[in-house]
Amino acid sequence: MRRLIINADDFGLTAGVNRAIAEAHERGIVTSTTLMANARAFDDAVGLARSLVAKDAHLSVGCHVVLLDGEPLLQSKQVASLLQPNSDNGRNRFRDNLNDFAIASFRHMLAPDEIEAEAAAQIERIQAAGVQPSHFDTHKHAHMFPAVLRPLLRAAKACKVQAVRNPFGQVWPLPMSSILRTRQLWKRLAQLNVLRNFATKFRREVESHGLRTTDGSLGVLVTGVLDLKLFTAIADNMPQGTWEFVCHPGYSDADLDQVQTRLRHSREQELQLLTSPEARDVLRQRNIELSSYHEL
Repeated sequence: MRRLIINADDFGLTAGVNRAIAEAHERGIVTSTTLMANARAFDDAVGLARSLVAKDAHLSVGCHVVLLDGEPLLQSKQVASLLQPNSDNGRNRFRDNLNDFAIASFRHMLAPDEIEAEAAAQIERIQAAGVQPSHFDTHKHAHMFPAVLRPLLRAAKACKVQAVRNPFGQVWPLPMSSILRTRQLWKRLAQLNVLRNFATKFRREVESHGLRTTDGSLGVLVTGVLDLKLFTAIADNMPQGTWEFVCHPGYSDADLDQVQTRLRHSREQELQLLTSPEARDVLRQRNIELSSYHEL
């Protein structure tokens, strides 16, 4: 049997992203979302989440833990190792670049207790707003790095969050012909294949902390270029088991213009796909069952 959790990231980023995620669930195939506790449209997202779950308890709402490309909930002195070095005027901001974050992780420059404390603060803010996270993931998949994963798992377990995204996917998530036709995928595929070296250690750590996870993630490779043809190719190559499809629907509006993100017009393209009858037909014709983190 093949089951697919379709998770929309960045819930809370802007009101337009929130509205799109709600539409992608109510009119489309999104079955899960992850909420950013430190984003500007957090309160709007919480209100939508509570309304959506009241209508459909099947929807899973998790925590999208932000450790880079954003600002912490805790004071700067509590998360000093996580902040951008030499920030202007002592600005309380995480590192913006994933490569810089990865290097800091490998050099043991990120204090595990600070990662755990900030993650717990973000999860607890969501809980205090009346939403119990079903799972967690991280902005830009920061939890793929072992030194970051362990304190995150401790925070999740302490907050009674029972599942985590498995950010690793197949070696060849798409036919080679699809990859060769899309130049933007070449470099990203090479990066993902290198990062797969952490996949075995990831599963061991998750199991040792008593959390649940999926067989892996789909859609990460095509972030920013997703269309019906690529979605169909992913469905055609999806193995048996329970997988998560990562997506980023949204509206490219004035609010999004104020946010640092590379995903702008692609969010509307994804929304159109996720609410299309064609996407639902792709899953139905291949006997892929929609699921959520509540059923993991």
